[in-house]
Amino acid sequence: MAISETQKAHVLSLHAEGLARNEIARRVGISAGSVTNICRAADRTFDRSETKQATEARQVDLAAGRIRLAEKMLAASEDMLDVIDGPYEVYNFGGKDNTFESRVLDSAPVEVRRNVITTAGITFDKLTRIVERSDTGLDQAVGVIDTLAAGFTAVAERLRAETSTDEA
Repeated sequence: MAISETQKAHVLSLHAEGLARNEIARRVGISAGSVTNICRAADRTFDRSETKQATEARQVDLAAGRIRLAEKMLAASEDMLDVIDGPYEVYNFGGKDNTFESRVLDSAPVEVRRNVITTAGITFDKLTRIVERSDTGLDQAVGVIDTLAAGFTAVAERLRAETSTDEA
């Protein structure tokens, strides 16, 4: 469907009022691309400085969100790593009498340790990707990853020591 001369005049009038391209398109009932073409033919342009500022602000917000997420992931991983080093309660529900039994072990069982280390490894991988995408707060994000890496090293050393003791 062709755009009428009345619609074109309306587009130029709304442009003169300072409305944004998409708002003009909504009001006139035509596509944003058509609005651009009509304005271009009349040697008019749109001020994109607000769009640029909004885009930059959104990028900063997203980067800050990635850093907050990285901090939460790090805290959760550290909590899990701390659990495997101390006393660990195992329990069982069930049986025909629906009984509950529990025991406290000196440390988490091997399968729990393996799951925690795997989860922490996934967290490390995700944190690395978050840092790669972040161009703000880079020093903070690198610090988060360095802390997590040091935790991995400490846990790996403990696991090696326990494994060598178990094999002896």
